[in-house]
Amino acid sequence: MSRNGAAVVLRERSDASGVAMTTNSSEQTPAIEARNLVKTYRGDVHAVDDLSFAVQPGTIFGLLGPNGAGKSTTVKILTTLSRPDSGEARITGIDVLREPDRVRHVIGCVAQRSGVDLEATARENLTLQGRVYGLGGAELKSRVAELLERFGLTTAADRVASGYSGGMQRRLDIAMGLIHRPRVLFLDEPTTGLDPEVRADTWREISRLATDEGLTILLTTHYLEEADHLAQNLAIVDHGRIVARGTPDQLKGELHGDSIQIELSEISDSGSVQNAIERLGIVRELMVEGRTVRARVDSSATAIPAVLAALDGAGLPVASVLVSRPSLDDVYLRHTGRSFSEADTEGVR
Repeated sequence: MSRNGAAVVLRERSDASGVAMTTNSSEQTPAIEARNLVKTYRGDVHAVDDLSFAVQPGTIFGLLGPNGAGKSTTVKILTTLSRPDSGEARITGIDVLREPDRVRHVIGCVAQRSGVDLEATARENLTLQGRVYGLGGAELKSRVAELLERFGLTTAADRVASGYSGGMQRRLDIAMGLIHRPRVLFLDEPTTGLDPEVRADTWREISRLATDEGLTILLTTHYLEEADHLAQNLAIVDHGRIVARGTPDQLKGELHGDSIQIELSEISDSGSVQNAIERLGIVRELMVEGRTVRARVDSSATAIPAVLAALDGAGLPVASVLVSRPSLDDVYLRHTGRSFSEADTEGVR
C-alpha cells in the first residue's frame, strides 16, 4: 500500500446471495467476490447491508449508486482498508481478511481523493509507488517510462504535479495504480470533478485497460451515463443494499414502454396531480417531485394527449413534456421509489 493510498489490488471467487459460488475447480474463479458484507458505523448507520456480488475476470463491473449509498465503504473493505462487521470477500481467490498482504499485491486502487504527491513530479510519484511494491533498478525505470508514455505524461514527467490540470492528475493516479501490474483495478468515482472532454478520455482509457490488457475493473460511480457506457455488468446500490443487478441493457429491458417527464408551470399539490393522472388508468410508476411529474406508459403517442387533457381539466397547466426510452434512472426509480437525482441530493445531505 502506498503512503497516500493510491495503489491496491484484489481478487475474487463468487458470491452467496444470488451469485453462484465456485464449487468446481474447472469453473473460473471470480476476480472479485463479496459475500454478505455488513458494515455499520456509529449511530446504527448501515453503510453496507448484506451486500453480495461477484465479478468475472477481464470485465468492467459497475457499482452504481447515489452519494452515501455505500460504494466507497465497499471498496475500502475489498481493498483491505476497512474490516466488515461480518461477511467474506476474496480477490482472485485470496481471502481479504485472512491474507491482506497478498491481496494488496494483486490489486491496484485509484481512490476518490487523488493520491498524487503534488510536491513531486510524475516520474517521482511513479518511482516511489513502484518501490513500495518492491520494484527497482532497470525494471522500475522501464515501467515508469512505459506508463508515462501510455498516459500522455512524458513531456510533463519532470514537472511538479501541482501544476498539472485535473485530468493530468487523474491520469497519473491511474498510472500509479498500475505500476506493479495488478490483476484487478478499483476505480472509486474516477471522473468526479472532471470536465466532459477529460471524462470521455478517461472512459476510453478504462475501456482499453479491460479490452486490450484483460484487466478486471471495479468502477464505482454516481454518474448514470458512466455506468451505462463502461460497465458490462453492474449492481445498483441503495442504502448499502443491492437493489438490482445485470447488464445495463438487461436492466433497462425489464422496463416496457416509454418514460414521460412533465414539467408543470408551477408547483402544485402532489395529491391533486396524482388523482388527475391515476384515474386515467394508463400510467405506471407515477411520481411527483415539485413541478416534475414522471411516469411510465405503454405508448407515449396515445398516453400524452390524455394525460395533458386530464392535467388541464384539473387546472394544472403544463410547461413541457419529455419522452424517452428506458434509462438507468428509470431502473433506479422502479426499485427504490425515488429518482436518482433526489437520492443523490439526500446522500450529500
